[in-house]
Amino acid sequence: MTEEAASILVVDDEQSITDFVSYSLMKKGFKVDVANNGEDALEQATRKHYDLFVLDIMLPGMDGYELCRRLRSRTTAPVLFLSARDTELDKVVGLEIGGDDYLAKPFGVRELIARVRALLRRGTLEAPDSGALVAAGITLDEDRHTAVGPNGPIDLTPREFELLAALMKDAGKVVTREDLLREAWGWEYITETKTVDTHIKRLRDKISQAGFDPSIIETVRGYGYRLKA
Repeated sequence: MTEEAASILVVDDEQSITDFVSYSLMKKGFKVDVANNGEDALEQATRKHYDLFVLDIMLPGMDGYELCRRLRSRTTAPVLFLSARDTELDKVVGLEIGGDDYLAKPFGVRELIARVRALLRRGTLEAPDSGALVAAGITLDEDRHTAVGPNGPIDLTPREFELLAALMKDAGKVVTREDLLREAWGWEYITETKTVDTHIKRLRDKISQAGFDPSIIETVRGYGYRLKA
């Protein structure tokens, strides 16, 4: 799929924001729909496939966090949060409940487009040209952005995929939480590593559903995690 074919749902109750974001994205060739609240966004996501969601946190009724949780039960498409609150706690909460990136208001067109393109590259639209990794019975193809085990495909979100890739690249070695943050999120400034633990738990659940023993991802107390080679 080309970038121009990517479908994006923008969810914000401020028309000035939806107008600005949708216009900026459409000008770059993206296909954009808009919703003004969480309920409408869920209905639209049920009727149509989206490659990425741009969600305001402070929505009326169902907030962006709850909307993200519900979207995560039905799609692995990346989620970019928008918020007027630029605190580390807000960012960590957003990541822990399944978000992939966080953009504080006000923001510029260049930063918005750069974040969107980065998330799409991490998803299924563009994957880095780095071949397949094999470890612990899992084959992870970074070109096709797929993970496969003996029982078939492993359904991973973009963030879970990046975490698994980071562990597989150093299979048998301990990878610190800080290194996992850098590898999977690419962010240096987040010092709260609890979000890694939350995503590792979800990753274990996913590989368990795929027929693997979740203990193949070992917790090394005081350091980080290790994938059994």
